[in-house]
Amino acid sequence: MKINKTVLSFILMLVFTMNCHAGENNDLRTLFLNNQANILGINIRSFNAKDTNGNEIIDKNEESGNFINAVERLDEIKGLGINTLHVLPITPVGKLKALGTAGSLYAIADFENINSQLADKNSSLSPIEQAKYFIDECHKRKIRVIIDVPSCGSYDLFLKHPELFIKDDRNVSIVPTDWTDVRLLNTGTNDNLNRDVLNIHKKFIDMVLYIGADGIRADVATIKPSKFWEELVKYARERDKEFLFLAEASDSWREPPSRYAEFTPYNELLKSGFDGYYGSFFNLKDWNAYEFVEHLKFNQKLLNSYKDNKSVILSFTTHDEISPVILHGENFSIMIAWLEAVLPYNPYYIDGFQNGDEYIYPWANGRAEYTQTDDDTYFVHRGKIDIFNFSRKPDGGKKGINHNILKNVKSAGKFRENNIDLIRKGNFSSLKTDNDKVFAFTISKNNKNKKLEKIIVIGNLDFNNETKNTEIKDVKSNKKLKFEIVHGDNNIEFKGKKLLLNLKAGEIVVLRTKDI
Repeated sequence: MKINKTVLSFILMLVFTMNCHAGENNDLRTLFLNNQANILGINIRSFNAKDTNGNEIIDKNEESGNFINAVERLDEIKGLGINTLHVLPITPVGKLKALGTAGSLYAIADFENINSQLADKNSSLSPIEQAKYFIDECHKRKIRVIIDVPSCGSYDLFLKHPELFIKDDRNVSIVPTDWTDVRLLNTGTNDNLNRDVLNIHKKFIDMVLYIGADGIRADVATIKPSKFWEELVKYARERDKEFLFLAEASDSWREPPSRYAEFTPYNELLKSGFDGYYGSFFNLKDWNAYEFVEHLKFNQKLLNSYKDNKSVILSFTTHDEISPVILHGENFSIMIAWLEAVLPYNPYYIDGFQNGDEYIYPWANGRAEYTQTDDDTYFVHRGKIDIFNFSRKPDGGKKGINHNILKNVKSAGKFRENNIDLIRKGNFSSLKTDNDKVFAFTISKNNKNKKLEKIIVIGNLDFNNETKNTEIKDVKSNKKLKFEIVHGDNNIEFKGKKLLLNLKAGEIVVLRTKDI
């Protein structure tokens, strides 16, 4: 008996709804708004890939990352202090006009199903059951899960449902900026939403709730109207009040990727129901000390301006950013690890950061012997985690794990865990320095015994030169207030209200008051 597609979609949605125990144990939104979500972005396709021959590509006879073998790494991730995973898209990917031999994770071909590439072919479980199993295993370890929803549709989806897409005057689909493997969805405007596009996003919400996810991250959320997100947030929150909405949007974004696209700035997205967004922290690589400190102040003022609680992720490094090791060397990664630990927002890493991975692949942009798409080359973005092919686990590649970076990620995470009350609730105050490349700030509060606790953080954003006798001003210290060095060399001298120290290129120093 043939079933009408509309009826089938209704049945599937009903099944999702009936089987979904949404929100029973979810606490992610509260965790995030309290700046206690320690987030790691992962690509299931490479997360625990088995590169047995060591050529850094997963050949046909090797096992790529999947939901089943991903569970093997969860205890390792938990050991890093991670309590939330941002899982890059798990939806089916387009194979036409594709980028890479597996297809870009962000070229979504279907909003209602799971990418079969992410399923263990030897398992008796269906792909959606495997996804649910993975999330269940995360929850057993108190690891929450955010699922990524791509912003545009693949060319394959356009061919099946051209009515979902924007066309130009020649009735040609729109390629946003240089994203050649996707086409721009027609979301409509605030005055006239496209209900068809909104409804496929609701089906996506149905699916991620069914598998037990705790929230979504909206890729390039800025290209959809605020009313679109308002309705989608309401739809999800009626099922799960703790369901997190994280917007990929930044205060430094000023225009859409296409003149045909809508543009909703970060502040309007926060008003529409998003719990958080991406601060422009990825610009740290180019900032001087003043610009960095001013951005911290900007976020404090912004997030305090909303009636409802809002927060931000410390997006120093993401899957869209070049590896910090390539940009400014090992010290830059260590600086990021400690800034993630001490700042009163939500830490965020991308898988491989903890290992010092440069994401340099020897086969990059070469001709492939085998492909699942119409692209027969290994397309990659140099220095960024691979999202286009079946590639190795993000563990440093031929260079192996950078144990110094890994050690600092662990120790910084442990410091944050032990001082989370001070970091979250303390008063932030910037300190003046005599070098425009050196930033300094304090976080302080009185503890329950009415004793002042304080963290001092100083960093050198000159990654080529050390500083000599750098002066930090207005540091209030006295005989009753002693500091211990948590991280950095022991070359610090207090002189009244001044602090003098030498800083290596790219060095960060963290001090904390100690009991006497």
